[in-house]
Amino acid sequence: MYILYFLLWVIFNGQFTAEIAVFGVFIAAALFAFTCKFMDYSIKKELMFYKKIPSEISYIFLLIKEVVKANIFVAKIILTQETEPEPMLVTFKSSLKTEAARAFLANAITLTPGTITVDLKEDEFTVHCLDRDLSEGIDELEFQDRLLKFEEGGNKK
Repeated sequence: MYILYFLLWVIFNGQFTAEIAVFGVFIAAALFAFTCKFMDYSIKKELMFYKKIPSEISYIFLLIKEVVKANIFVAKIILTQETEPEPMLVTFKSSLKTEAARAFLANAITLTPGTITVDLKEDEFTVHCLDRDLSEGIDELEFQDRLLKFEEGGNKK
């Protein structure tokens, strides 16, 4: 973050001289100290973020895969009028501990076509499913397993 502040200082000045570099070192240090003190930033948190990038990318690919699968399923329901969809509300509890992880799970469910997170209270999710088939296994989603791994890795201090 310190290097980013210094680089932004140089870029905003439009030129690089010894005077700009010296001032940039001090200004970047002041901004870095402010960020650490008042914005709950630490180098450990930044390093943890960089370590999690591969698993975050795999989470995004999992989300894309599930969205595509659900799109195909919903399109099949709409285009083939052989069976009527059976909408239903499903309530389940999650073992996720942080609010952020629960919000990520709720958003992943809502982003997946055919399902909407209707309510989230503490660890209890209420999800509306377009069809009974979409509700099967909703409490054992792979999203939840990935988010649990994120929580375990993120709580080490």
